Parts: sequence; structure tokens; C-alpha cells
Amino acid sequence: MPTVCTTIRVSKDGQYILATGTYKPRVRCYDTYQLSLKFERCLDSEVVTFETLSDDYSKIVFLHNDRYIEFHSQSGFYYKTRIPKFGRDFSYHYPSCDLYFVGASSEVYRLNLEQGRYLNPLQTDAAENNVCDINSVHGLFATGTIEGRVECWDPRTRGRVGVLDCALSSVTAESEINSLPTISALKFNGALTMAVGTSTGQVLLYDLRSDKPLLVKDHQYGLPIKSVHFQDSLDLILSADSRIIKMWNKNSGKIFTSLEPEHDLNDVCLYPNSGMLLTANEAPKMGIYYIPVLGPAPRWCSFLDNLTEELEENPESTVYDDYKFVTKKDLENLGLTHLIGSPFLRAYMHGFFMDIRLYHKVKLMVNPFAYEEYRKDKIRQKIEETRAQRVQLKKLPKVNKELALKLIEEEEEKQKSTWKKKVKSLPNILTDDRFKVMFENPDFQVDEESEEFRLLNPLVSKISEKRKKKLRLLEQQELHGKEEEEEPEGKPSDAESSESSDDEKDWVAEVRKQRRLLQQEEKVKRQEQLREDQQTVLKPQFYEIKAGEEFRSFQDSATKQKMIK
Repeated sequence: MPTVCTTIRVSKDGQYILATGTYKPRVRCYDTYQLSLKFERCLDSEVVTFETLSDDYSKIVFLHNDRYIEFHSQSGFYYKTRIPKFGRDFSYHYPSCDLYFVGASSEVYRLNLEQGRYLNPLQTDAAENNVCDINSVHGLFATGTIEGRVECWDPRTRGRVGVLDCALSSVTAESEINSLPTISALKFNGALTMAVGTSTGQVLLYDLRSDKPLLVKDHQYGLPIKSVHFQDSLDLILSADSRIIKMWNKNSGKIFTSLEPEHDLNDVCLYPNSGMLLTANEAPKMGIYYIPVLGPAPRWCSFLDNLTEELEENPESTVYDDYKFVTKKDLENLGLTHLIGSPFLRAYMHGFFMDIRLYHKVKLMVNPFAYEEYRKDKIRQKIEETRAQRVQLKKLPKVNKELALKLIEEEEEKQKSTWKKKVKSLPNILTDDRFKVMFENPDFQVDEESEEFRLLNPLVSKISEKRKKKLRLLEQQELHGKEEEEEPEGKPSDAESSESSDDEKDWVAEVRKQRRLLQQEEKVKRQEQLREDQQTVLKPQFYEIKAGEEFRSFQDSATKQKMIK
């Protein structure tokens, strides 16, 4: 479209896709078999909505925003008439050839296409009507009003058969509503199911035999529901407002998936018997989405199934070059925990991916002197690199000093031992470039207060103690010349095996001691947290309503609350 696409429809045979837009007002018809534009017709005014009365594009009815109703045939414009009030929606009753128009009036206008004249209108109790729909099974006509009600009529007797108060049912404890909800979308499914969308962003699912909704689904955006569609193969309901399309199970209300286009939505159309969605946006281009789980691709674009199969066979891992991986603790340090669940954070493994530019900006705000510290670290690294060429005394690294001291002591013991000549020498971690970063980067600092270290430390120390005993034993055997051929690798003697049980008992006792200490520390933390919670003063969450007052409107209640405060 030149500027904006307002409505989009698919013909009943699935061959043609029709869309209206502006500016200038026009309608375009696309032939899916030829994958090209069939025709384009300009109109006198903007289209509110339209419908195809035939299986193809040969009979189309347009409802304009200037009260005109325009009929088009296969050749072009056919006839134009006018309704008394501005129209907002219409439905076609096939058995009687009647068009039902609703709009800025309490009356529902009926135009009979067989006789070519208007019939007596249906008088509703509402000031205005927004939407309407006709059940394809038993022909029940329903209209949604601005008062939040749905009135149902029998076209055979032209009498009202029921009224549903959807506004009261849509107000729940979790919903934040500042005005009376009006009906903005209406759709039948089968003989007994009806979905109602409100102007405050709720979708109510009804069984026609009950005046209570089976399910109330809130979009959480507070925007009017534009359209509602049923997907019978997976028991899904597709509801759309101007911002998002949500697909959810009609039995449990569980979200199946959601689509959030780049531009605001005006209309949504589900291609029949397929997994394709067509959207009319506040943009020149219309949106087309294909979800293989909903159904197969249409016949005219069956190649989409092959593309999706290839994507499943060759999955490619996404590389986030422009993203920074942060944990939940990092978010707490940066003060960004409120962004969890928003598009700014992408959940991945035990943390999140966030934009590197946002990370640097927040890091600079939290710590303004980070750049100066980074600059000083770089200068210090350069100076140390130049000093490396000079003669230096051996000293411990700045990171993991205790680990380095332990490795140096073990290396010295090996050098003193005479058995080292017969044992294959292993590379030293301190001199290995692969482990160089472990003694330079503070991120690799061993936390000796952590639970894992305190539980594993007794085992590590016991293993090192056994290794030292083994070296001393081998030295004694070599000095006395009692080394045996069956134990070339220095297996423990009978004396050492007799002491192994005592060593294991000591190690188990040490581990139990550390575990008891950890449990005591955890208990102290819980007690401190409980003490802080008890000191917290809770504010009342419920208010008593005075007797004798009646609810009039949301505006009056809000004014009274301000006066009380």
C-alpha cells in the first residue's frame, strides 16, 4: 500500500488475497496461483471493513467511513447506497441474503440483497454498537455494544434472545481498568462457543448456555482487541491488539506463542487450513508469518515446508557478537534486575545476554571511574611486560598466591626426591602458558569461603598428604635397596594400606565438620533475614467500603479517593 494497510481478507476458495489501504483509498487483489497482483481499484473514501460474498472476488461489499456501502462485481464498481448512521461493522446472513450493519446508532440496519431494499431495523438497548457476527451453524446474530454487553438476536423472529454483560465479567482482581470496557471484537466458533474482545485488552470465552465466561485472558497492554480467530486443529485462540498477536489454548489459557511485529497492527487474517498469518499494519508492507506447528504451508507456497525442514536438519548456533553475558548477580550489582523478562535481556543458560552498548553505558553510570582504573591497569601491564626482560627475583603472582605457593613447594619436594628420575616428569602449571591467565586475571581467584571449596578442601589436603607419604616411602625403599619389580610405579606397602582406613576416617570427620559449620552459617543467615522481615512495617492492602454508597462510575470513585487522600 502507499502508506497504510487497514484490512486484509482471504477469499473462501483460498486463491485470492484482498487488502484495502490508503492514501489514496484503494483495494488490491493478489492471485496466489500466479503470485502476482490481479487488479487494483481506487475508491472515493477509506474502507472501514469489507467482505467477499462469493467464493472468489466476483462479489465484494465495502463499508466506507462516510456511510456509503459499495458493491463490486468481477468487472468493477456495481452499485452504491447509504445507511443513516456511520457504520463500524457488518455481517452477511446467507439463508435470507440480509446484510446487518451496526455503527453509531442503537439500530441494526438490514439490507436485503434479493429484494434490493432496506428492511425494518433491529432496535437494541445500547446507545451504539461496535461489532457483530453471525453463527454459521444456527444463524444466531450477535452484536457488541459500547456498554460492554453482547446482545443476541434470532434472524427468523427478529427478536432478542439473550444479553451478556461482558464488562462486569472482564473486571478481575489483577486487571487495572480506569473506564468501562466496551466490546471491540466478536467471533463465533461452532454452535456453542463465542469469544469476546474488550477495549481494555481482555478476551472472554463463553459457552452460549451460560452467562459466565469459561476463561478470561488479559493481554496486559490495556489496548483494544482488534480481532479474534479460532484454530481448531490445536484448540488455539489467536487474539490481536495493535501491539501483539497472542496464541493461547482455549481450554487452559496457557500461552502457545506470541508475535510482536515492528509496526502497529490494524487487522489479522488466518489463512484457512494452514499455518500462515496475514497482517495489515501501519506500514506500506503487509506482514506474512508462517508457523509450521499450526499447519502446513498453503499449496501456492509449498516450498516453505522444504525450507523449514532444512532449517531443522541443520541447526546453527547463534553467535552473540554484540552482546554481553551477565549473571543475575551482575544484574543486581548494576541495578538492572527490573529488566528481567523484557526484550533488553535474553535468557541463556544460567544468565542473560544484553546489548554490549547498554552494558557499557550502565557500567559507566554505576562506576564513573571504571575507565581510569582500566587505563591504569593497562599501563601497569605494559610496564610489567617491559620489566620482564630484566633480571627478576622469584616472587609469587598477584592472583592465587596460596595455590602458587603450594605448587612451588610440591615442585621443590619433587626436586629433592631421588625417585623423580624414575617417574615421568609432568609439566608445571606455573610455567605452562595454558594456565597463565589463572594467576593474572582476578576473575580466576579461588574463593576459599565458598561452600564447594570448604567441602572439597579436606579431600584435596588428604590426597596431597598421601602423595607426600608415598614419596617418603619410595625414598626409604631406594636407600635400603628394597624396591620390588612388581611395584615399579611405587604402590603403597602393607603398612600404608593398614593406615588408609584411619586416614579415611579423619577425612570423613573433617568433611562432616565443615558441613555442620555451613549449616550453622545458613541458619544464622535465615534468622537475620527473618528478624529483618519482622521489623518491616506492612501497609494495609484492603479498604473498607462505607455502607449505603452505590457504584456509579470509575471516574467518581477515583475523584473520591483523591479527596480522601
